[in-house]
Amino acid sequence: MPSFDVVCKPDLIEVRNAVDQVNKEISNRFDFKGSDARIELAENILYLFADDDFKLEQVAEVMRSKFAKRNVDVRFLTFDKKEKISGDKLKQHVLIKNGLDKDLAKQVVKEIKDSKMKVQASIQGDTVRIQGAKRDDLQNAIALLKKNVTDTPLGFENFRD
Repeated sequence: MPSFDVVCKPDLIEVRNAVDQVNKEISNRFDFKGSDARIELAENILYLFADDDFKLEQVAEVMRSKFAKRNVDVRFLTFDKKEKISGDKLKQHVLIKNGLDKDLAKQVVKEIKDSKMKVQASIQGDTVRIQGAKRDDLQNAIALLKKNVTDTPLGFENFRD
């Protein structure tokens, strides 16, 4: 039975490359000379550091532009609140979405069931498996999900006949 998986995961190699490019640009920019502005990557969390609020926003803007140039969708990023660390310095956590959360998985299943297509959707951990009798039905399901689910970037893997 033909099937495919709906996933939500970024290319972590491109994320690492984008972070390296951001740190390189920050070290070369004149407006960041002498400041402690940088980005650190740990697992699925980015840490943004800067001396003040304006510089923190500039670091975030440089990060968004480098992610876009590396074809990493910025919808993978979730910005937390800013924290004060020693002195006037600021720190911000940015979570990288990796895998479908329960609410999004339920939304995907609901979209498929409401469409009355001849496919079945089932939640399997952090992915949603969609199965159907015909390949055309699965392609229509992919088109439907691309059109209706716009708040999170979805990927489609393991397309099997």
